[in-house]
Amino acid sequence: MQRILLKLSGEALAGEKKTGFDEPTVRGVALQVKELTDSGIQVGIVIGGGNFWRGRSSENIDRTKADQIGMLATVMNCIYVSEIFRSTGMKTDILTPFQCGSFTELFSKDKANACFAEGHVVFFAGGTGHPYFSTDTGVVLRAIEVEADSILLAKSIDGVYDDDPGKNPNAHKYTEVSIQEVIDKNLQVVDMTASILARDNKMPMMVFGLNEDKSIVNTVKGNFSGTRVTV
Repeated sequence: MQRILLKLSGEALAGEKKTGFDEPTVRGVALQVKELTDSGIQVGIVIGGGNFWRGRSSENIDRTKADQIGMLATVMNCIYVSEIFRSTGMKTDILTPFQCGSFTELFSKDKANACFAEGHVVFFAGGTGHPYFSTDTGVVLRAIEVEADSILLAKSIDGVYDDDPGKNPNAHKYTEVSIQEVIDKNLQVVDMTASILARDNKMPMMVFGLNEDKSIVNTVKGNFSGTRVTV
C-alpha cells in the first residue's frame, strides 16, 4: 500500500478516561504513523468526535445542530493529534470541508494530493461538512476522492464479529468478509451509508484493534490479525 486512510475513534484516543485525550495513547499512534511515513507510505487520517460529543444521544437538540457540534469535535481532535504528530518530527495539514478561519485549510482533492506529495500527514476533519452523515461516511468519501489503496479502521475490538463479543463470548470473528455480506447482515463495520459507498466504489477496508502492539504498522506491512473487508 502506498496511500492509506486511517480512521481513529475519538474514544480510542481518550484511553481509559473515555473522554478528552490520553496523550500516551496518541503519541503511540504518532510513532507508528511516523514509521510508515519514514518508509514512504502516504497517510491520511480521519478522527471521530465521540470523546467529546455524541449528538445522537441527545433528545433535546435539533439533529442538524447536534451534528454540527460533532463536526467541530472532530476538528478539535485533529488539531490536537496533529500537534502531537508534529512533536515527533512529522509535518501535517488539516483540511476541512468548511472554513475554520486560520485553524485549517479548505479541502480539495488537489490540495490533499499536494500535501501528500510533500510527505505530510493529512488530517481530514469536519466529516462531510453536512448533517446526517457520520465520520464513517466521511472516511469512505475521502478515501475514494484521494484514491487511497485501503481504509484502516482502528477500533476498540480486534476485528469484525457476527455478534457483540463483549456480550456474547461465542461471537464468531471473521478473518475476511465481503462488504456485501456486511451490508446484508448489518455487521456495522461502518454505518450503512458508508458501507454502500464503499461497495459501489470498490474501496476495501481493514479492521483491527488499536490497542494491540504496533497494530497500525503491522496491518500495513502484512502482519495482520484483524478482519479484511473485501469488495
